[in-house]
Amino acid sequence: MATPLISIRHLSKAYRRGTQIIPVLVDISLDIDAGEFLALVGPSGSGKSTLLNCIAGIDTVDAGEILIGGTDIVTLSESALAAWRSRHVGFVFQFYNLIPVLSAQENVELPLLLTHLSARQRREHAAAALAAVNLSDRADHRPGQLSGGQQQRVAIARAIVTDPTIVVADEPTGDLDRQAADDVLALLDRLNDELGKTIIMVTHDPRAAAAARIIRQLDKGELHVAHPAHPEERL
Repeated sequence: MATPLISIRHLSKAYRRGTQIIPVLVDISLDIDAGEFLALVGPSGSGKSTLLNCIAGIDTVDAGEILIGGTDIVTLSESALAAWRSRHVGFVFQFYNLIPVLSAQENVELPLLLTHLSARQRREHAAAALAAVNLSDRADHRPGQLSGGQQQRVAIARAIVTDPTIVVADEPTGDLDRQAADDVLALLDRLNDELGKTIIMVTHDPRAAAAARIIRQLDKGELHVAHPAHPEERL
């Protein structure tokens, strides 16, 4: 069998509030194959966003290992982890996190400023990413001139512009109306299906979760058995 792209073993994390220790993730083990589209679901406070942030190298862990492409990111120094994130992780957030004074094109170019690409190459890569999300005609528009769905598509273009190993999406449809949410889910599905992007999505919305191919549920920090999304429920 092929080696999983992501292999998590015995991962645990707790938050400390004074003398109180609050477990958030409890002995999590999980494999994610390259090209997978995984949804992490569960009630508020279940640990799903924390697990996503650990995989993305944003949160530290108390115990366990997170092997991604053969690298245990738990062992990396802060500077090495930042460099790893810039090469391997594309982020999609619920509230887009676009810079209001920059155009869509300029927002998408931002991650490329950490690369050795020339200004012309950055523009070309950003234009290609905007074309992939069907927003070439909005390249010069600022976020305030775009709908919520269009802003999220710009955010997705920014997430994929560096051709990352994984795309992590935290409630990517949570601030959108139903039609815009469906459009974003269809785009994530196309990126996964046609471009082979590995996508890990946190959501509380069953309809959004059904867009994924595998659903894992967290409850009180514990991970439950995987089950595939029902084909008839997928967009």
